Amino acid sequence: MTGVDLQKIISLCKRRGFVFPSSDIYGGWEATYDYGPLGAEMLMKLRNLWWREFVHRQPDIVGLDGAIISHPRVWEASGHVESFADVMVEDLETRKRYRADHLIEEALGINADGSTPEEINKIIEDNKLLSPDGNKLSKAKRFNNLVEAQVGTLEDEKTKAYLRGETCQPIFYNYKLVKDAMRLKLPFGIAQIGKAFRNEIKVGPFFYRTREFEQMELEMFVNQKDATQYFEKFKTWSIDWLKGLGITESKMRLRDQEFKERAHYNKVATDVEYEFPFGWKEFQGIHYRSDWDLKRHGEFSGEDFTYTDDETGEKYIPHIVEYSIGLSRLLFVLLMDAYYEDGDRVVLKLDKKVAPYEVAVFPLMRNKEELVSKAKEIYNALVSAGVNTAWDDRGNVGKRYYSQDEIGTPYCITVDYTTLEDNTVTIRDRDTTKQDRVNIDQINNYLKK
Repeated sequence: MTGVDLQKIISLCKRRGFVFPSSDIYGGWEATYDYGPLGAEMLMKLRNLWWREFVHRQPDIVGLDGAIISHPRVWEASGHVESFADVMVEDLETRKRYRADHLIEEALGINADGSTPEEINKIIEDNKLLSPDGNKLSKAKRFNNLVEAQVGTLEDEKTKAYLRGETCQPIFYNYKLVKDAMRLKLPFGIAQIGKAFRNEIKVGPFFYRTREFEQMELEMFVNQKDATQYFEKFKTWSIDWLKGLGITESKMRLRDQEFKERAHYNKVATDVEYEFPFGWKEFQGIHYRSDWDLKRHGEFSGEDFTYTDDETGEKYIPHIVEYSIGLSRLLFVLLMDAYYEDGDRVVLKLDKKVAPYEVAVFPLMRNKEELVSKAKEIYNALVSAGVNTAWDDRGNVGKRYYSQDEIGTPYCITVDYTTLEDNTVTIRDRDTTKQDRVNIDQINNYLKK
């Protein structure tokens, strides 16, 4: 288990502007969060880094931005209306609802994910399991996770629709349009970043599991014979990219899902898990969905998704290998992994690629115009060069250093009286606290090194 205290992360996130409880002035709203200025900066960086790696650098992968509300038949074809459900139990006294497999795992240490209501009932009965409040539990039943929406302008003519439960369905029903418009040949991929919604029974801790979240997904359309090759490639590619963000390799692992854990569309599934304070938990999935999705959408829409290989003449429905990672969960992992205490100094040892600010600029004294003017000159030059830069002139320099350490800023530049004499500044390293004297003309080169 990692030694990071979850409550310290929660406090830091709110205090420093990473994550706020949504609707906080009204007492909050369960499992909904707003990302503050620093959280928004990190999320934007992660989106851009992911898109650059998995789309821009790949000659056979293109992007899509699909609708959040699709035709209701989409979710019937995908199997979500029928099968997208967790098993729920209810406290017979308080009426609180619980996701049954989580309740069993926390109380008994048994992995019950994918168990039927009947199997859940037997485990509860055999172990005389009670609710967290010590009360008897109801019989288990399935609870669909899709979030319903009423669409239309007239009350009696509204149509029941669904907020998308996963971002990949627009990729599947647009597959042929994208292929033809971009003149693509298999194998090729379609990627998307966007919001998804699930009516989760159990939420938390913090923003690990929420009902509104953002996914970064890549669907690779391949010949069945190539599916294993891409599945294995996605495993290696995933871990390598995550390590490149600075996540500790020893705190990540790949875990193959058992048959009963897999979603109805998955033939094979592997989770990328992180060692949180509350245990090893998934934050990314790699899935082999076979030809389930295109076959189902073909059956329900009447569209023919058969692919013809120009070279061999072979005809087949493409199979799909999926890479899916939760953006907010990735942010959670990065914050947990970077948190470090050095005496009374709290440090977020974030990789500079993902830190909210790359550098901060200070005038030694805020009331000395010549220092402020020179510091602003350096600040403006860095911003013009595309460096995400913080300006900080509050309190004394020592407190500013600690403040920037706490939000993960890798370097702090201080303009002092020596600067006015020889055109040099001090640059302090967040992790070592070492300070170097650097000529102003060499600041960019220093930061790059």
